[in-house]
Amino acid sequence: MLPHLDDLAILVKAVAKEELLPRFSGTERRFKPDGSVVTEADFAVQKRLTIELRERYPAFELLGEEMDAQRQQELLAQNDNGLWCLDPLDGTSNFAAGLPFFGISLALLIERKPVLGIVYDPIRDECFTAQRDHGAWLNGVRLRVRPTDLPLRRSLAVVDFKRLGPLAAKLAARPPYSSQRNLGSVALEWCWLAVGRFHVYLHGKQKLWDYAAGALILSEAGGHAETLQGEPIFSPELQPRSVVAAGDARLFEEWKTWLVEQSSGVDSP
Repeated sequence: MLPHLDDLAILVKAVAKEELLPRFSGTERRFKPDGSVVTEADFAVQKRLTIELRERYPAFELLGEEMDAQRQQELLAQNDNGLWCLDPLDGTSNFAAGLPFFGISLALLIERKPVLGIVYDPIRDECFTAQRDHGAWLNGVRLRVRPTDLPLRRSLAVVDFKRLGPLAAKLAARPPYSSQRNLGSVALEWCWLAVGRFHVYLHGKQKLWDYAAGALILSEAGGHAETLQGEPIFSPELQPRSVVAAGDARLFEEWKTWLVEQSSGVDSP
């Protein structure tokens, strides 16, 4: 039997309020070998959830971002029957800079596919949840993507330019959308797309813990997503994945078509 989403929400909220918020704007950043930022809060949340989840659900191991890559790979290879996938602090750079856009992302993988997802934004007290084939919710209210009649040229986009290679220059020189943002928390970007706060999404490289919960939430809300190569988003591997997404099906097709045309002759990021 799967853990209940309400129970997970209570746990994740408590950890965020006790481990994240007291450290917000008051913790020093460090840099990992890949150049990404890490703080004391990342480790505190991962340690706390590792302990709490093991006590409640001992059958499932936990794969966390702040874990050795070799151990992450071992866990992915050995745990077809249940594995938590955790980003303890998605949006660490925002968190360390005092920008109020970050959260905790937790997914449960069964047979190497996400079946539960939870993303919690403690600043806004917004808890996004999803269960595979059962739907998505925001603070317990059913979440469904709203259709839009906007063409791509009138849409609001969230685009992460730095991981797109040569495609970024084409987007900057001739953007097909009306306006663009880059919010800095992948997990929340998925959820904000699901709730309709922007229209199209593009990201060059996301890790498994970045997108496992958010992609499930968007999908269960009725949204659409693929990689830049036209592949399904989810893959149980450590290799980063690109993302092309939209809530509305028609807008998604228009967005994909534009990107395919512009990507002709451009190497994938």
